[in-house]
Amino acid sequence: MTHVDSAVGHVRVEITAGSSEEARRLADAAVEARLAACAQISGPITSVYHWQGSIQADEEWRVVFKTADDRLAELTELLIDRHSYEVPEIIAVPIEGGNPEYLDWVTESTRPAQ
Repeated sequence: MTHVDSAVGHVRVEITAGSSEEARRLADAAVEARLAACAQISGPITSVYHWQGSIQADEEWRVVFKTADDRLAELTELLIDRHSYEVPEIIAVPIEGGNPEYLDWVTESTRPAQ
């Protein structure tokens, strides 16, 4: 593997989905579009939150995407467009370090296919 441009940063993007099927559809769409190098699905989890004047508690699935930071806007757009929630959780956290070879793979995997 060749070392890619170190100026490219990386982020972990976390979302929740209301079903394992929806989580998988979102993960597949993002990886297929090369907007994320990978997506990890975990759940079910229980989310407790305020919504429309009351406290809700729902079973959800968490999806964590790894991507290059220059792909974040497009990934966010895809997730908003395809998500069933009115206001989906989409949170990006910068990756401050890690295995350089893995981060190179993340960058390479989020570039358009040659």
